[in-house]
Amino acid sequence: MVGAQRGLSILAAVAALAVTQAPVGPNEGGIAVSRTGPLAMTSAYEPTQKEYYLELGTADVLRPGLKMTINGVTNLAPGQKPVVDFTITDDFGNPLDRTGATTPGVVTVRFVVAVWDGLYYTNLIIQASTGNPYRDSSGTWQSVSDGRYTYTFAAALPTFDPSKPATLFGGARRTLTDILGKDYFANVFKDLVPATGAAATTWGVTTTAACNQCHDPLSLHGGNYFEVKACALCHNPNNMVGLILGSQPPQDRAEFNGQSFWHSIHSGNNPTVGPITYPQLIQQCTTCHDPTTPMRYAWYTYPTRAACGSCHADIDFATGKNHSPQNLAQANDDACADCHAPQGDVEWDASVIGAHTVPYRSTQLQGLKTQIVSVSNVGPGLKATVTFKITNNAGTPLNPLPFGSNLNIILGGPTVEYGTGKTPPAQPFRENASGATFNGATSVYTMTNAIPAGAIGTWTFSIECRQTVALQKGVGGTIAFTEGAINPIFYAAITDPAPVARRVVVDIAKCNVCHDNLVLHGGQRFIVQECVICHNPNSNDSARRPASANPPESVDMSRMIHRIHTGEAMTQIYTVYGFGGSVNNFNEVTYPGDRRNCVRCHTSMTTADLPTPDGTLDVITLRDYYSPQGPGTAACVGCHDNKDTAAHAYLNTTTFPGSTQPAEACGTCHGTNGEWSPTKVHAR
Repeated sequence: MVGAQRGLSILAAVAALAVTQAPVGPNEGGIAVSRTGPLAMTSAYEPTQKEYYLELGTADVLRPGLKMTINGVTNLAPGQKPVVDFTITDDFGNPLDRTGATTPGVVTVRFVVAVWDGLYYTNLIIQASTGNPYRDSSGTWQSVSDGRYTYTFAAALPTFDPSKPATLFGGARRTLTDILGKDYFANVFKDLVPATGAAATTWGVTTTAACNQCHDPLSLHGGNYFEVKACALCHNPNNMVGLILGSQPPQDRAEFNGQSFWHSIHSGNNPTVGPITYPQLIQQCTTCHDPTTPMRYAWYTYPTRAACGSCHADIDFATGKNHSPQNLAQANDDACADCHAPQGDVEWDASVIGAHTVPYRSTQLQGLKTQIVSVSNVGPGLKATVTFKITNNAGTPLNPLPFGSNLNIILGGPTVEYGTGKTPPAQPFRENASGATFNGATSVYTMTNAIPAGAIGTWTFSIECRQTVALQKGVGGTIAFTEGAINPIFYAAITDPAPVARRVVVDIAKCNVCHDNLVLHGGQRFIVQECVICHNPNSNDSARRPASANPPESVDMSRMIHRIHTGEAMTQIYTVYGFGGSVNNFNEVTYPGDRRNCVRCHTSMTTADLPTPDGTLDVITLRDYYSPQGPGTAACVGCHDNKDTAAHAYLNTTTFPGSTQPAEACGTCHGTNGEWSPTKVHAR
């Protein structure tokens, strides 16, 4: 509250200052936006942004945003102090005062000059105390006009070849945390040949967009560097050599060479960063190496000990230990490409691309597909008959019999909320269907479990099908890979006039932006619409958890996924017992994104807002502060898992006379369009 009051005080002071200036309007240097919203910035920003909720009068004073343009540079030469001409504006092109005297927020600026040798940068700005590549920010300023300045470097540039391409980086930060609760940042680049001033082509190994598939967004060194090209200016093999001056204990700067640094971070081998939970197979190189960039070939045409050894950490290149069957020592990188060509003729050979073959993308796989053609004899107390197909990619029908225990049909319901069947037999039903009749084209299986006599609404059928395939390695031997079929979803009306599909809260395509190929439970469960059949409000790990470790832990989807992605930020322990008695603790998960961005996983903010849909069940949470928890509570305390939040939710939950279902008051304050709705409080 103190921070909020301070922000309001600052904003009031800024508003008072603005009174002495000429009135600001859309065509008078103010915010040039259409004022269609009710005194709000609804036409300029998205609801997920804090600015969306500003009244236009406040926004006219605040002038949100920060944009930077490098207009030109002079004295970019050895022994000279470069002079940079640049402009800073708000999001709508209005000039900003870098001192914060006439527009809110001080703007701090920094510059880097780096020479490009065709493969790597060399940063010309070096910090005297450490010897590390650095930035220039303590030079002199001159105001040219509103929002336009020149900056003269504090340090003269060292000797370098001005005929080689170079990059001038400009970074700016506008501090508005006390007023708006956020700062603004800008990263801009000017690529040129210093000797002539001509435009040049420099670094293009990957893109920030590739990083932000998971990072949402990439934001380093206090948020000042968010473009991956800026990272390459310092984290290069030319600057990152030798010991860091004054470091105790002595630290080798080579650890921070981007070739090894970024690979070792993502493989969990970096000694400084420590272990992380990378969400996909590390050999999927094109996840980070964007195949659309000019230097998309760099990762497979320039193998180096630093890059390869950061993932393959068991290799000692000095002695040759674990480097090929012959334990070949490698004193430098000169001969790496002799054995490791860009691409060979087969998968898993010694070529760079071949060695990084991802099993589920292997061309050796014949494919596996399942389809539910129809379901008959559905109704309360009836045993449904399922007609289905199993085919390969060529469309060839496959007999279900050889699949044995790896072919199962799932039945659960109703779609309004799975898990309503609390009495035996346990639901959902999962039956082996390898004994289905096969006519050479389709298979038919009749369930042994009847649909419960009290079943209502619409119920869901799905298939789990997998097989083990031996994939041949180019260097000899095979890889055993479990190939699974995408789970088909079939809705059958039990008492509904027509089938009613389950609500779609999370899109698996969004999961796979980060996970690439999210498949669970032994390679047989692929899509969220099947996951929720089992991971329902009444589900827990009691079938796997030993009695000595009771009470069981809830694996309801809304609670489980929020807790897993909260990971190391959780205040409670979240451990789930799995198949074979495996103990799976998720408190060390390092989520790389911003959990306020609900639509990173949710189909839209509508499915993340409160209150929850009618018919949604309370969640049994025996290991939490209280149980059961309302569905809204279970989702919210999945991330906000501290005692204070639980107490707040508990005090705002009641059970009305004559009812056994607790009722939540969440929607009163946190409902859609409310002052404290998830959309608004999670705005960034």
